[in-house]
Amino acid sequence: MPTKSTRAIGLMSGTSLDGVDVAWLETDGESITHFGTTAMLQYEESLRADLRRLLDLAPSIAADDPFLLDVEQRLTQDHAIAVVLAGRNADVIGFHGQTILHAPDQHRTWQIGDAARLAHLCRMPVVHDFRSADVAAGGQGAPLAPLFHAAMARDLPKPLLIVNIGGVANITYLGANGEILACDTGPGNGPLDDLAQKHLGQPYDKDGALAASGTIDATRLATLLAHPYFARPAPKSLDRLTFSALIAQATAGLQPADAAATLAEFCTSAIARAPLPAAPLRVLVGGGGRKNPVLMAGLARAFTVPVQPVEAAGWDGDALEAQCFAYLAVRSLKGLPLSLPSTTGVAQPLTGGRLQSVIL
Repeated sequence: MPTKSTRAIGLMSGTSLDGVDVAWLETDGESITHFGTTAMLQYEESLRADLRRLLDLAPSIAADDPFLLDVEQRLTQDHAIAVVLAGRNADVIGFHGQTILHAPDQHRTWQIGDAARLAHLCRMPVVHDFRSADVAAGGQGAPLAPLFHAAMARDLPKPLLIVNIGGVANITYLGANGEILACDTGPGNGPLDDLAQKHLGQPYDKDGALAASGTIDATRLATLLAHPYFARPAPKSLDRLTFSALIAQATAGLQPADAAATLAEFCTSAIARAPLPAAPLRVLVGGGGRKNPVLMAGLARAFTVPVQPVEAAGWDGDALEAQCFAYLAVRSLKGLPLSLPSTTGVAQPLTGGRLQSVIL
């Protein structure tokens, strides 16, 4: 008998800190039967700035700190509004929350967001805390999208490489014989966003204009690529600020445009260095980075196969991560794996997520 499908709303607030994406879909936890409404709620600048401040405070801030609790409640309220924007009835919400610290080597990963309040506001059960079980079991806790990517790409020719460029960049490699490999490759848009905010007063480098006007500093690029992270085997994962000190040192004294050009090349060079079992037939790019012509041109230089935004496969690049957490919420409800040894380094396929019921 076919497994009963579940209607799910997924929510994702990524390392770019720009807002919350929301998406509706229907799935049995294996195949995806229907896609529905997608939307994005942009954060007010004050919330975005406070989230960015939390990234710096997270290693030492207490879980009951009033500032953190205030930000968490404002964040949760925006997620509840985003659920309304989905405009469809659903059985469950997949609530990723906002990562403020990711240090799997210390067995720590921290996503803020009040699941009980969200369930109450939306009158719907919520699956949350997707990463902790994997990290507690010795995994990296990221990336979590590969099984969703595999479901999306079920009928596409393989080997296939899916690149996501958010604040951090990561890859999913789908092999011709069913292999699924993944890892964070290095910084994504995060350092470029910080640079644009500092020098342009803008949340990101629109159309890659700043980077396009600069010149890559090869010596400083080599310094960045010498970071020991790149010598580590996959699976491996990153915090948004893992490279912050090195980037500050390597870009000191550079003109903003040259710093942006160098950081863009750092992102794409790190992606190109990811170890793959075989050359892909195609590279599909998701995340905000797919809208940056400089990053897309860098990837096109690095690979000898077509490099295309995920829309070329008929996917919605703006909603992909939210759709992922709707899908993972249903897998969590059914006790299906969210991570594999080849995606996070966990010892065996592992489910995850915690269910928060509605409290009236």
